[in-house]
Amino acid sequence: MPENYYTETTEAPETDFDISLRPPELTEFFGQEKVKERISLMIEAAKQREDVLAHILLSGPPGLGKTTLAHIIASATGSQLHSTSGPQIEKAGDLAGILTNLKRGDVLFIDEIHRLHPAIEEYLYPAMEDYRLDIIIDQGPNARTIELSLPRFTLVGATTRAGMLTAPLRSRFTMTNRLDYYTAEELTNIVSRSASLLKVEIQSEGALEIASRSRGTPRVANSLLRWVRDFAQVKADGIITQEVADGALKMIDIDDDGLDEMDKRILEALIYKFDGGPVGLNSLAVAVGEDSSTIEEVYEPYLVMQGMLTRTPRGRVAMKRSYEKLGIAAPNNAGGTDPELGLDA
Repeated sequence: MPENYYTETTEAPETDFDISLRPPELTEFFGQEKVKERISLMIEAAKQREDVLAHILLSGPPGLGKTTLAHIIASATGSQLHSTSGPQIEKAGDLAGILTNLKRGDVLFIDEIHRLHPAIEEYLYPAMEDYRLDIIIDQGPNARTIELSLPRFTLVGATTRAGMLTAPLRSRFTMTNRLDYYTAEELTNIVSRSASLLKVEIQSEGALEIASRSRGTPRVANSLLRWVRDFAQVKADGIITQEVADGALKMIDIDDDGLDEMDKRILEALIYKFDGGPVGLNSLAVAVGEDSSTIEEVYEPYLVMQGMLTRTPRGRVAMKRSYEKLGIAAPNNAGGTDPELGLDA
């Protein structure tokens, strides 16, 4: 198994396995209760008015269900889903081709919408507000604008970097929803549901063991379930118990807190190479041999949530819990007791 297990799980394209476990409606979507309630209300209101659903922005770390919610929204409104991503829309013509093929009520899902080119983003504004597309023909003094009317559609944008969205684009979404990490109880329900779909016998303790080591992320939980299923089939009697799940996860170096080898390398580099910090993100990335954006988007949020690392104006700092995790005696100022770091004493 790779040392950066979670990166490969959360950043890999969806497989047939992932799609087969996707809940088809909100009632089967566990967790994110407030987000579900808002979306459900918006869908019901649109149906009562016989109107098109307003634009929705979904943000949060990878693997939490943004794409799944887009599919559920399209299904709930009886609409067709058109999926693309920010990097795939390289020029205005690409966006025009997508928009002109939409029908009334269709849902356009743009993943990684924060990666849209600013020039392309400009074309999106009138499409979202006035359902029109302004196309510039020719150049120089002969340039002219042709206005095309578009059917009323719903744009669902997804981003892992909400802070990188421009204010004009963000303001054009009627509803912004942030997805947070799931609780162990919610993930246990997800693992149990997935096991049922896969026709795998799993005990509640086994489901909880997988859930508690899944970093609060359903995509990771389902990926770990797939591995534990294979382990149980070969090494046990096919039944996933707590002991079987624990043995399977230890075999791929997933510890009790859900940390993999890259997590530990980040903490070790921070403590051993940079004396606990503060250290800049780019320097930390070079030290562990990982892309800085991957550390920031995939690893850091969970380490911060677990109280092992914190971000300060001067850089990343190891908290006392990270020393405890590695079995190292923490210095007196561990955890940012120095007021110059911008942390509480």
